[in-house]
Amino acid sequence: MTDQKRTYRKTRRAALEEQTRLRITESAVALHEELGPARTSISAIADRAGVRRSTVYRHFPDDEALFAACSSHYGAANPPPDPSIWAAIEEPAERTATALRELYAFYGRTEGMYTSLLRDEPLVPIIHRRLGDFYGYLRAIEDTLMPGRGLRGGAARRTRAAIGHALEFSTWRSLAREQGLRDDEAVALMSVLVEGAA
Repeated sequence: MTDQKRTYRKTRRAALEEQTRLRITESAVALHEELGPARTSISAIADRAGVRRSTVYRHFPDDEALFAACSSHYGAANPPPDPSIWAAIEEPAERTATALRELYAFYGRTEGMYTSLLRDEPLVPIIHRRLGDFYGYLRAIEDTLMPGRGLRGGAARRTRAAIGHALEFSTWRSLAREQGLRDDEAVALMSVLVEGAA
């Protein structure tokens, strides 16, 4: 066999392996969103991907590897808004409304996944570790929305608490799904809460 044929076979094998890995990842992501991680078995992932359980384990030997691939894949397809852009908005109330508008739109696009992840967080320890980045992201938004208000003491503490409450997925879900508000109405309501907290 020539070196050229060997190289072609190796390249083709690597491409097929990458396709299989992607199929497994996409299957796991879909099941995590539909059923939740707590109800997603390796057998179900294998069935959906059209592979054996052993193939799943070959590509992802433990939960950490599987969840890392799922998080990376889902995050690339559904990037959250960038808080650094909002920092350029000088007026605090406008900055807050802009942030909430973009964050609530993101929640609307990712509702199924975040509903499943947050529901299963107490049941699957790795989810809590993975959601640490998301919680850090929300704290970074708080830091972006506080400057320029000229607040100290209790007023600053109450305002940060109002901002934190407004940023929560559960707050958006309550307002949008349980109370039936449109996103613009939810943004307006939470903006009033934040501005009135001082």
